[in-house]
Amino acid sequence: MKKLYILLFLFISVLSSYSQEDKLSTAAIELTKDKVVYDPSYFSIDYPNGDVPKGKGVCTDVIIRAYRKLGIDLQKEVHEDMKNNFNMYPKNWGLKKTDKNIDHRRGPNLMTFFSRKGIVKPITKNSEDFFPGDIVCWNLGGAITHTGIVVNKKSKDNKRYLIVHNIGAGQVIEDCLFRFKIIGHYRYKN
Repeated sequence: MKKLYILLFLFISVLSSYSQEDKLSTAAIELTKDKVVYDPSYFSIDYPNGDVPKGKGVCTDVIIRAYRKLGIDLQKEVHEDMKNNFNMYPKNWGLKKTDKNIDHRRGPNLMTFFSRKGIVKPITKNSEDFFPGDIVCWNLGGAITHTGIVVNKKSKDNKRYLIVHNIGAGQVIEDCLFRFKIIGHYRYKN
């Protein structure tokens, strides 16, 4: 019985020593097991803790769902910050007020939120500057933005961490850190 308690204590100690970044990385990787069709449609969703229908989503939904696994509701966090600081957020969509159904699902809004409430990290071409738990945003061309989470799995050449994202093929893990122009690099803890 004493050995069981010791093993249980060690197991709990190991679990509690995981950083939020490790937990976010693990949560993002778990998302790749879910079949998700890329669907940018507008959905009316619950608030707080609302989510688009299971099996649907876009790149921002990867971020939202990974943080939700850590007990962080970005829908609520972004909505409350936008409500109190609406003038600081992009007006790309012609909105005159917040919309709790979609605001958190828009890349430029997440970038503004992470810039305000998180840590803005340097944008470099050095893979050693990107760590598991980092959020990366890219410009795909024109005004099309994209986002993903750096996870604790390495590229085949062992030079870069991989990214969990959804760019059209569902929630996948890929070696794509420098595939597009990086326009945002963040770390967020609540």
